[in-house]
Amino acid sequence: MKRFPLPDPGEGLTEAEIVTWLVAVGDEVKVNDPIVEIETSKSLVELPSPWAGRVVELLSQPGEVVEVGTEIIVIDDGEADSDEGSGPSAGAGAGAGAAEPAAPETSAAEGATPEALAPAPATDAAGAEAPAAASSYLVGYGPEAAATARRPRKPGAAMAKPPVRKYARDRGVRLREVPGTGPGGTVTYADVDAWLAGAGRPVDQGTRTEPPVPPVAEVSGSEHEEYLAGPPKLSYGRVPVRGIRKATAAAVTKSLFTAPHVTEWLTCDVTATMDLVERLKDAREFRDVRVSPMLMVAKAACLALRTNPELNARWDEAAQEIVYYGDVNLGVAAATPRGLLVPNIKGADQMGLLELARHFGELTRTARDGRTTPAELRGGTFTITNVGVFGVDAGTPILNNGESGILCLGAISRRPWVVGHGSEERIEPRWVTTLAVSFDHRLVDGEGGSKFLADVARLLADPALALLF
Repeated sequence: MKRFPLPDPGEGLTEAEIVTWLVAVGDEVKVNDPIVEIETSKSLVELPSPWAGRVVELLSQPGEVVEVGTEIIVIDDGEADSDEGSGPSAGAGAGAGAAEPAAPETSAAEGATPEALAPAPATDAAGAEAPAAASSYLVGYGPEAAATARRPRKPGAAMAKPPVRKYARDRGVRLREVPGTGPGGTVTYADVDAWLAGAGRPVDQGTRTEPPVPPVAEVSGSEHEEYLAGPPKLSYGRVPVRGIRKATAAAVTKSLFTAPHVTEWLTCDVTATMDLVERLKDAREFRDVRVSPMLMVAKAACLALRTNPELNARWDEAAQEIVYYGDVNLGVAAATPRGLLVPNIKGADQMGLLELARHFGELTRTARDGRTTPAELRGGTFTITNVGVFGVDAGTPILNNGESGILCLGAISRRPWVVGHGSEERIEPRWVTTLAVSFDHRLVDGEGGSKFLADVARLLADPALALLF
C-alpha cells in the first residue's frame, strides 16, 4: 500500500489546487498513468502515478488547496504494508542498502496530517522508482520527496486536514492560533467555529465531517413571480483568489508599480494584410494551419524588433544595466477559463511564417485547454495581446515582468479611409485597426517606442516591405 504526497512543483511554490481526479476508487492504474490534474500559480499540469496498482482512497477533493508534502491518494500496489516510505521514490538511494531517516528539518507546510509528520522510517533500495516523465517537470520525485512529506512540523504550526485548512483560510482564520481538540491535537471544523465565535474554548459539535451549510432563505410566491417577471438580479458572492489568477494579480501589480509605463497608439490601414491572409488561407502550404491577422501582427513585431532592439530587452536594477536579449521569445496573451496566460514561442524571430503559424496555433490551443507547461511560460522577451477579438478598439497593456515592451492589437473593422494623393485622393471603405504599444520608459524613450510602432504599422499596411527587414 503506497501513499502519494503532493510533490514539489518547484519555483518556490508551496501549494496547488486539486482540479480534477482522473481516476476513481477501484480503478487500476499503471506507472505514469495520469491520476490527477492540479493547478499551481504557474500552470495546470497532470501528475502521473508513480506505481501500478488499484486506487484505494482519494485523500483530497477537487477545489481543495493542498500543501506540498500532503498525501493525496492511496494506491494498493499488491505488496504487504512495510516500513517503506510513502514518497514515490522513497529509498531510491544510489547504491545504498538502506536510506537514512529524514533529517529533523522544519517544514514550511502548515497543517500536515499527523501521519505525514511522523519521522521517515528506513527504507531499502527496492523502493519504487520515480517515473522519468514526472521528474522532467516536477521536483520532488526522489529520496527527498518522502522526507519532505514526513518532516517534523514547524514549531507553532497547526495540524489539520486539507478541507479544514481550506475552511479556515476562506474565513481568515490562522490555524496556528486555534486550539486543536482532534486526534493528536489536530484542528477540526468545530475548533474553527469556536474560534470564530470567540468562545475562547473548543465546543463539542460531534464529529462533523463537512463545513456548516448556511440556511437557505425562503422565497414567497409573490417574490418568486416578481423575480420571474423582471430581469435577473445580480448575485453576491466571494471567490478565493488563488492559482493563476493570484499569480497574475501579483505580476501585474509589481510590473505597473516598478516599470514606468508609456503607451502610444497608431491607427492604420491593414487592407493589404487582410488580403494576404485570405490568399494564404487558400495556399497549399498553409491549409493545415490557422492563418489570422494576429499571426501577421506577430511576424511584423518580430521584424520590427530587429531594428528596435531596446523593446526586446530588460532593466537589471541590481546591476544597473540594460540587458538585450539575443532572440525574440514571443509571448502571446491568451484568455483562459482560469485566467490570463502568456506562453511564449522561443526564437520566434528566426522562424518563417509557416513555422511561426504552426507554433502559434499549438501555443494558443494548449493555453486554452489548460495544458501549458511551466517551461512555455518562462523566458518571454516581448508580448503581443489581442483585445480586438472582444470588439475593443485599443487598450493600455501592462508589461510582463522582465520585458520592456508589449504590443496590443485592436479590432479590425471596415471604416471610411482617405486613399490616394493630391488630386487622386478619395474616400474608400478599408480594413482599419488601432495598434497600441506600452514600453518601459527607463530603457525605451519616446523615439524608440514610436519607431517600433510605426514599423509594425508600415509592415501591416504593405506586407511586401518585410523584404527590407
